[in-house]
Amino acid sequence: MKKILLVEDDPDINQLLLLHLQDSGHRVEVCNHGKKGYERALSGEFDLLILDVMLPEMDGISICQKLRALEIFIPILMLTAKSEEIDKVMGLESGADDYMTKPFKIREFLARVKAILRRQELMQHAIQKDKNILKHSALEIDLEKRKVLLAEQRLDLTPKEFDLLFLLAKNPGRSYSRSELLELIWGYDFSGYEHTVNAHINRLRAKVETDPNNPVFILTTWGVGYRFNDEL
Repeated sequence: MKKILLVEDDPDINQLLLLHLQDSGHRVEVCNHGKKGYERALSGEFDLLILDVMLPEMDGISICQKLRALEIFIPILMLTAKSEEIDKVMGLESGADDYMTKPFKIREFLARVKAILRRQELMQHAIQKDKNILKHSALEIDLEKRKVLLAEQRLDLTPKEFDLLFLLAKNPGRSYSRSELLELIWGYDFSGYEHTVNAHINRLRAKVETDPNNPVFILTTWGVGYRFNDEL
């Protein structure tokens, strides 16, 4: 049983999602104001935050950004009535794990929730089972603390930047296509938004590479995608 915080100001949607989440075996707490939802998310009690973008007092994008700035990495599924591409990209780049546009089918919603919770379980399993710290030359990646050091200086990475770097560094030499990275990092087929991967890779290179135009760590596999240098 997982504990879920649902922050949504539409009472009809609240009731619908509450019933289906409870039927799926989850414990659910509902908030209808952004500020209160943010304060409850700070408690660290929840396995998943379902967050509407348009909320009174504090909007969902701001909540997501503030949580990530505090290094609170609770999985976040964002909901919004907006359907413009820029809104979707903003939601994901603020640190959300997934994004759904209203109206949506309840079956797809439950599938997304299940996928996010499953990925979180796999990540926790990786922390317990795998080597928690990866070292490549002057780059050090700590999975459990979600901390990256370069020449002993800490880098400020967003959640998705960290996830991308860890995936690539854990599998040096393996080339990933942009569509593979979208599915692995965002958790489902996000076809048509490969430029989001490009943007994250460019920002990563700006942070981890001495010369982003001549990268040492994150390399391009022409015609395929990206890989981590396996010759370090």
